Amino acid sequence: MSDIAQLIATFNAGRDPERLAMKYRLMRASPFVFLRGTCHLFYTRLPRNELLDHAPPVWICGDMHLENFGSYKGDNRLVYFDNNDFDEACLAPNLYELVRLLASVLVGAADLKLSRAQALALCQTAVESYGGALAFGKARWIEPETSVGMVRDLFDALASRSRAAHLDRRTVLKGKTRVLKVDGKKALPVSDQARAEVTSFMQTFAAGEPNPDFYRVLDVARRIAGTGSLGVDRYVILVAGKGSPDGNYLIDLKEALPSSVTPHVRTPQPAWQTEAQRVVEIQRRNQAVSQAFLHAVEFNQRSYVLRSLQPSEDRVALADWDGKLPRLEAVINSMAELSAWAHLRSGGRQKSSIADDLIAFGQRRDWQLPLIDLATQCEAQVVADWKAYCDAYDRGAFDLSAKK
Repeated sequence: MSDIAQLIATFNAGRDPERLAMKYRLMRASPFVFLRGTCHLFYTRLPRNELLDHAPPVWICGDMHLENFGSYKGDNRLVYFDNNDFDEACLAPNLYELVRLLASVLVGAADLKLSRAQALALCQTAVESYGGALAFGKARWIEPETSVGMVRDLFDALASRSRAAHLDRRTVLKGKTRVLKVDGKKALPVSDQARAEVTSFMQTFAAGEPNPDFYRVLDVARRIAGTGSLGVDRYVILVAGKGSPDGNYLIDLKEALPSSVTPHVRTPQPAWQTEAQRVVEIQRRNQAVSQAFLHAVEFNQRSYVLRSLQPSEDRVALADWDGKLPRLEAVINSMAELSAWAHLRSGGRQKSSIADDLIAFGQRRDWQLPLIDLATQCEAQVVADWKAYCDAYDRGAFDLSAKK
């Protein structure tokens, strides 16, 4: 087994084999999907340099890339567009966040059918937008009325989608009762034992909530979503909500694992009680309004994040840029600004930089071109690692059926 294959296999050891096999197959598809599935490897391979180490420490999401932004319903029932993945979140130099975003633009260029010049132009847009938003010094947010371009298109599509239509995509009606659609694409069956354990957990959780019957479990399945976290213990739970059949709600319950970024930063981390507390606390700090039902919980003596289910469809369809670069530039501008606003919003918390330091950093220009250069090095490394992975995959190194 190559070094790359060994690093990937070791990192993913212990995951659910059925969903892990899906992850390995997906990662074979392109360098961009590989990048999304190997956050741990990205930071392992990230060159140490003065630029990164001397950047101001902030609360980063840790797994910044083009696909980790989407719309969601907040705990105030309004809809927002923001970064929505905090599994890898930690305290780190702010440019750790930016270099991964830039690398995702460069690595994703082929999938998006971008020329080299277009990809580099988008990187320039990102660093200028991030710097400008920091220098302005005020954290904003994106909601339907303030969105533009492809993000506005996403909001418009969601506005016309009813709760029933949302449920119909993931459930089937049996009489007047819904059950989850176990199709091997979004969901897999659970064992009777797991179903009973999840149901029992939800009953205990609901007992501490104002309206316990809202969380009455109707069905449970293993959830298939994302790339990086495939194979992590995760469930989709159909609950009674506001009544059957069309007032039901979908809940996501996902195990929280340690951040794969923290071993690669020198920034001291707080002593979190659990990994789920880390994820939830940083998400609450960074987002203007957090996702509905967001909680750090304990299930089966392990740490989990409970939240409303976030459909993968609620992301910008980046491939629909239709050869019009300004459409993509507007999305990249939004993503970079959202990152800056998150860093400003959470500034001063537990050793993160205060707003004055972030404003001063945003006013500087000396980091922008060197960061793009560093991102091109990361891009080359990702592509080389993907090729090594493909060789190992094609030789059967990731054939989980052979290891049973």
